[in-house]
This record gives sequence, C-alpha cells and structure tokens, in this order.
Amino acid sequence: MRVPLSWLREYVDVAPDATPEDVLASLVSVGFEEEDVHGFGLTGPIVVGRVVSFEVEPQSNGKTIRWCQVDVGEANGGVRGIVCGAGNFFEGDKVVVTLPGAVLPGPFPIAARKTYGHVSDGMIASARELGLGEEHSGILRLVELGLDPEVGADAIALLGLDDVAVEINVTPDRGYALSLRGVAREYAHATGAPYRDPAERAFEELAQPTDGFEVSVVDDAPIRGRVGASEFVVRTVTGVDPSRPTPAWMVARLQLAGIRSLGILIDITNYVMLELGNPIHGYDLDRLTGGITVRRAHPGETLTTLDGKQRTLDVEDLLITDESGPIGLAGVMGGATTEMTDATRNVLIEAAIFDTVTIARTARRHKLPSEASRRFERGVDPLVPFVAARRVADLMVEHAGGTLGDRGGALFAEVFLEAITLPHGFVPGLIGVDYTDAEVVGALETIGCEVADSDAGAWEVIPPSWRPDLTDKWTLAEEVARIDGYDRIPSQLPVPPSGTGFTPSQHGRRRVANALAAAGFVETPSFGFTTEQQNDLHGSASGEHLPSVKLANPLDGQAPFLRRTLVPGLLQIAHRNLSRGFTDLALFESGTVFLPEPGVSYGTATVPAAAVRPDAATLAALDASIPPQPRHVAVLLTGNRVAKQPAQRAEPFDLADGLDAVRLIAAAAGVEVQVSQTQRAALHPGRAGVVTVDGAVVGYVGEVHPEVSAAADLPGRVIVAEVDLDALLAAAGDRVVVGALSGYPAATQDVSLVVPASVPAGEVATALTEGAGALLESLRLVDDYRGSGVPDDAKSLTFALRFRADDRTLTAAEATEAKLAGVAVAAERFGAALRE
Repeated sequence: MRVPLSWLREYVDVAPDATPEDVLASLVSVGFEEEDVHGFGLTGPIVVGRVVSFEVEPQSNGKTIRWCQVDVGEANGGVRGIVCGAGNFFEGDKVVVTLPGAVLPGPFPIAARKTYGHVSDGMIASARELGLGEEHSGILRLVELGLDPEVGADAIALLGLDDVAVEINVTPDRGYALSLRGVAREYAHATGAPYRDPAERAFEELAQPTDGFEVSVVDDAPIRGRVGASEFVVRTVTGVDPSRPTPAWMVARLQLAGIRSLGILIDITNYVMLELGNPIHGYDLDRLTGGITVRRAHPGETLTTLDGKQRTLDVEDLLITDESGPIGLAGVMGGATTEMTDATRNVLIEAAIFDTVTIARTARRHKLPSEASRRFERGVDPLVPFVAARRVADLMVEHAGGTLGDRGGALFAEVFLEAITLPHGFVPGLIGVDYTDAEVVGALETIGCEVADSDAGAWEVIPPSWRPDLTDKWTLAEEVARIDGYDRIPSQLPVPPSGTGFTPSQHGRRRVANALAAAGFVETPSFGFTTEQQNDLHGSASGEHLPSVKLANPLDGQAPFLRRTLVPGLLQIAHRNLSRGFTDLALFESGTVFLPEPGVSYGTATVPAAAVRPDAATLAALDASIPPQPRHVAVLLTGNRVAKQPAQRAEPFDLADGLDAVRLIAAAAGVEVQVSQTQRAALHPGRAGVVTVDGAVVGYVGEVHPEVSAAADLPGRVIVAEVDLDALLAAAGDRVVVGALSGYPAATQDVSLVVPASVPAGEVATALTEGAGALLESLRLVDDYRGSGVPDDAKSLTFALRFRADDRTLTAAEATEAKLAGVAVAAERFGAALRE
C-alpha cells in the first residue's frame, strides 16, 4: 500500500518535520513491513510559463518544431526562447516550464542547448515528462486542469509534485490497512497523534434513496452458507461532464499511490477506494436496462470485461446483471457494455460488500487480480458502503459538475458483531508481559473495540467492524502486544530439553555422508518426483511395472510420481552439469524413496480438523495411508577420476570406483557387504552387481546401459550405485564401527583356489572368511585367472589373506591352519581345490 504523506496528514497529525523514514518507522512499530519511498523524482526550477508567441518551422528531417517565446516571470528571467516539438498548445496558454538546472524523472537534467538552429533555454513539459502519467500526446496545458496560476509560480507545489509516498506491506489479515483511513488510524496508534476518521459523517448526510431503482440479490448457491452479497448500495448523479479535468492534487495522489489517471469519473471512484477502503464501481446509467440483480453465473454465460477480453463464466462466479444479462464480475472488474465513457452524462454509483471467498476464487479463476478484488477478498468494513457511495457522489458533484440524483436503492443486513470473551490474566500469561488490566483495556479500546467487564472474571470484547481478523482471545492478545509495543516482550532463548543427542540412525547417516564427502563426492539433493517409466526402469531389476504413488496436484505435470529410486534424479543433475561444462562428476544423494505395496491404496485417509488433536485411531489411519519411505543413498560417477596432465594419461571412472564407493558406504555404516554379479535392465550386461548383507539384498552397483545413458543425454561411461541405507544401519545394529588396534604383527598368506567359472568370487570369499574364523583380519581378491593350466569351465581365484591375534604374535603354522580351514569350507560348498 502506497500512502501519499499529504493525504495522510488530512486524517492524522504528522509532524511537519517528519521524514518519510520517520513515518515508516512509526508504522513498522505497529506491525507493518517497510517497503519503499516513492516520489516524482524531480527538482526545480520548474515554474508556470505563458506562451507569448511561437513560430512554426518545418525541418529537413520531416519534423515541425515551434520556436516559442515563453514568459516565465521577471524573477525567472522574463521571456525565454524555447524549442518545442508539440503542437497542442496555443498563444496565451499557461504551461509548465522546466528551466536549466531542473531535473526530471529519469533522471533527465535540463540545460540550455542549441537545437534546430536555436538555443532552447528550457523545456515546456508534458504530463508524462513530469511523472504525472503515461499520457504523451502533447504539452500539459494548465487550463485543462482547471488552473489559472500566476506566471512564474512554482509548478512543483502547484501540481503536488513535492509530495512523497511511503509504501508498506499489508498482510492478508489486515485488509483494513489497504486504505488511507486504515493507515492513518495505525499511525495514530503508533504515535498518539489525533486521528480524524474520513468515514465519520452526520447521519442526515447519508440519507439514502431507497426507491426509484430496483436492486436485488438472488444467490441459490452460497459458498459455505454465505450469500455472495450482504450489502448493495446504489446512488445516482446526473448531468456530469466527463471532459472536466481531474484536479492536479488528485492526479498527483493517485499517481503516487500507483494508480494512473483515467478521467475525472473513474479517478473519483479510485480515489474514494484508496481513501475509505471500499471499492466503488460506476455505471453509465443510460446504458443500463432495468434494475440490478446480483446472482451467480449460469452455465455457458460469457462477459466482456473492461480489459476487452471475453470471459467464459463459472457457475460459482458472482455477477452484477441487468435485464440484458451480465454487466460485471462482482468485486473484480466491470463489464464493457455499461462502462463510463466520454459520452456518459448520468452515473449509477455502486458500493457493496461481497463474500471474501467468492471474490478470491473468481479473481484467481480468471487470472484477474484487481485493486477491488484485493480489498474484497481481505474483508471490507460493512458500515462504510453508505459513506463511500455518498463520498463519490459529492466529489462528482463538486468536480464533474453533476447533480445528486433522487433515485437509488439499498439492500443490507444488520451488522452483528459477536462479543469475544477475554479472561483476566490471559494476555499477560500468553505474551509474557505483566500488563495491567488498564493497559489491556486501553489497548483494545485504542483499536476500536468495545470492552465490558463481566461477572465471570473476564471481559466481553466487541471488535470494530473494520477488523474481521479479530476472532478470538488469541488475536486480541496479539493486538495488545502490538499496540503496547513489541519491545516490552522479553527475549528468552528456549532451554533445550535434556537427551542423548543423535539417535544411532542419525549418527550412521552422518557418518556415511561425511565419508562420501571426504572421498571427493559432492552431495546433490534432487527433485523428489519422477515419471512412472523411470520408476519402473531404475526401481526394478528387470524393468517390470511397479506400483508408484501419483500426486493429485503435482508441481510438474510431466513428473507426477513419487520416486522409487534416487538414480533418475542423479542422472538429471549429471546432465545439467555436463551441459554447463562440468564433465568430471562424483555425485551422491541421501534421501527417502517411496515404495508402495501392491494392492494397497494410499492417501485415502480423512484429514482431521486442524484445531482438534487426532485420536490414536485417526493417527493410525493416517500412518497406514502413507507408503513405506526408506532412506537410500546413491552415487553417480562419470568422466575422469584423474585428469590428463603432463606425463599422466586421463584415468576415467570405471566399475571398480563404483565398487569402492559401495564398500566405503558399508564401512561407514559399520557392516561388511558382498557384491555378486547380476543383471539389471538399466545397467550394462556383465557390468552389474547386487549388494547383499548376510544374504539379504540391500542395493546394486554397475555401469549404466549405453542406451539409458544416451536417453539421459549423458555421453561416455556412467557408473551408479544405490543401497538401502536404513537396511545397512539396521544390519549394523550396535556393533562398534572403529575397534581397538592390535599391537601384534600380522601374518599374511595367499591362496589360489580353482572353482567352477559360474561360482561368484564373492561367495568363495564368504566361505573362506567363515572357515578361517576370528583370526582372519582381512581378505582381498587379487587375481581371477582363466587360461593355460586351468580347466576350460573353471577359473583360478587368488586371495590375499591377513591374520592377526589380539593377544599374541601368530605363528606361520597358526595362520596356515586358519587358511586351510577356510579352504575346507570353500571345497565343501563349491568343490574348490588348491591350485598347484
């Protein structure tokens, strides 16, 4: 809301020396947010001049200029020669002259300069050049504004160009502040300055004609039981002259408030809307057919609004109609058929109260936000329409030459404001400040509440009609705190509850993330939504269809499903980075995936009311309506592990790096994993592995299939891995991740076993580990040989074994015995034999 200070001073005393920043500081103290300060951005000398004479001079470039002699007053140098390109003024016209040294909005400094063979000693200004609007058809003639000032007078003060506006942000619950009336009241609360309510008028001044013009409200489909229009007031003004100029002060105030001048009739309705907060609409009375009916739209109805667009109406839209059909979208925008024009002579003024929800929905449905809808959807004072209608009528009589008509109509309901019970002591207990009863009552009465003490240890508080946001004792307490000053509320940091810190699961997740980051991976959270095809491709081994959760109102219509896997998001991030020139990537993400069970319908539970604590059965139903959401961790590698450099070839990422990443994750989680060869639809055949812990599948690793990489616009080799982090941490249990180091030396031995070619090396390693027992500290596959000396259907696997005891130095015999025990288990399971 932009508030011109000259306008604000009409309703509240503002110190003469108060700066815009001072006014903003006062408004901030009562809960508004400071936005900006707006002015016309010009400085003098800018004066009134009279065109003494001019000579028309055609130019070789096709333009025609006027070489003018303009009297700007003896104090300003008398008659000056000025070149002007406009042709809409006459000898004797009084105009606005910007003299050398002036600065116009832009900034555009004015200086004497030679042009078209003359020295132009200043400039005759248009309304657009002065910042008074977008009109650029010609010079601003003061006679068109109804002004006849003295030559040489200060034009800045004359036109109100020395005014300035402060802008504040008005939250949706404080719609009353979208008016000068509301802001002036708040400024009075902040400073204690006397306040003058522009809506205060004698009752006899508001005598409303209730006959001569038929008005009715027919609402067969109220929203939430609320009729679309609760109040509708019309007045008539006859014999207006729409060609009359809008007063300069009104044009300046509207411009500072962010509304351009559109002619005297429309300017008056906008002016009163800003002044009182009640949107006003004016109709050309002679273009109306019969009376006015407020109703909902019929199916298939259309309306051409003032912006020239034909709109197909919804049956929920509230309309203003006459016998010819719709003539306006109630509370949003009027219709083109009855708009006020230059030919209008008789005006019907409408001031109404419309249902907030109806107006909000209509404005959003038609993508038609307006100054009117902005106020109606926040709530308008139900006691102000009579005042607003009369105020518009008076201004049209005064400035447009009209006569107050004797026709009119009014529909209104009694305004009933229910009292709110406010217990004594509630406000201090809630806010934490020792307010006295007098302070509580005084703050509430300051904002316009009626406060009466009851016998039940409480006050009965009736909020003012312009404050629909005051609905309960909590909102009243907030007002006391706001009016009394937020600076009285003590600042106390909450004391954290005692506890044991992170849970084991949280510790585990942090260890994994820190380990990957330390290894050079970059964490890249991705979009949590994807397509059903991506879920099927990357979420299953064979690419078969899997159940996925589809959002009813997705952010992206092309990705409406919750992800079953993290890999599609990493592929998208890799593509985005590659498109920006980052070719060597090591990425990881840790996040939840959504794994609905087949045949189960999710998201069907009834959402309980927000103000009621759900019972155990309701909470259980809500939990049952949510699919399982385990936390996974995934990595992606592409490009080079080692960049090309002198004496060093580039080393690209390969499957071994993916395996290392999986082992790193497992080590940080505190478990040991086994990797066996497998097949997956999204991975390269022969370059995919399944990750298991104690025989349970927890993830996979492999190289992305070239066709899948190409579909994701990823050139080159892409390695991915994804594991169920929750499953890893559950398998780890309470085992110690980092044990004590033994001070005794290790015994190392190698063993080469010949096994059938179809036996995975990981299963052979598991057998060796189980057979060797507790003395085996580590086991590593160092060779997989197939060739001379080994049967065609077999392979030779060589393992490096390391043995260590915690309490002694192992002998070679002990190490050999443990090794052979492992070989025995491998022989029993797979027919393994020592290679000679």
